[in-house]
Amino acid sequence: MKPGVRHPAALQEGFTLLELLVAMAIFAIIGALAMGGLNTVLGQREAAAGQLARLHQVQRTMRILTTDFSQLAPRVVRDALGTAEGALIAPCGVEAAVCLSRDGWRNPFAQLARGTLQRVQYRIADGQLLREYWGVMDRTLADEPHREVLVDGVEHFEIAYVDPSGNGEWVTQWPPLQQQNASSTLPLAVRLTLTLADWGEIVRLVEVVQ
Repeated sequence: MKPGVRHPAALQEGFTLLELLVAMAIFAIIGALAMGGLNTVLGQREAAAGQLARLHQVQRTMRILTTDFSQLAPRVVRDALGTAEGALIAPCGVEAAVCLSRDGWRNPFAQLARGTLQRVQYRIADGQLLREYWGVMDRTLADEPHREVLVDGVEHFEIAYVDPSGNGEWVTQWPPLQQQNASSTLPLAVRLTLTLADWGEIVRLVEVVQ
């Protein structure tokens, strides 16, 4: 071989600048597509987790509502001013949709000195359904309620009751008009209607255990 003449195989070594640019462009496109797919999967995963958490929140809310109303107790109480308050009042005061006495308040700590009755009220504030309860049935001004946000995004909350002295008709006020004094009378059944911005209307019928 003559000096200064390269072997033909040596001419095939390495890439030209154009080939490198093309390869880099291809890798960039593949990487962008892969990143887009990954972001889509992560977004779907987050959306599914959010929906699952929302489902759990709604289910828990309806379970608590059902438990409270199915275990209504005919216990008349005294409010903070010493006035007699019926076992079930709806609406209750200016803010609360309903106030009720319920039985079956579990005592997880046997050494805790309290009964199984509980005074509860529900009210809507800033699109949230709040459940409030007191540690005593006959409260004073010093007794502050314990408050819990059950669910948000609430557009409407309505409760209807079946009057045992009527013809099975649903009423939205309790006690009925003919029983406006503090009463221990309870309805036969309760219809709960909760309207959420994202889930629409949820209706639950609850039979009151007499």
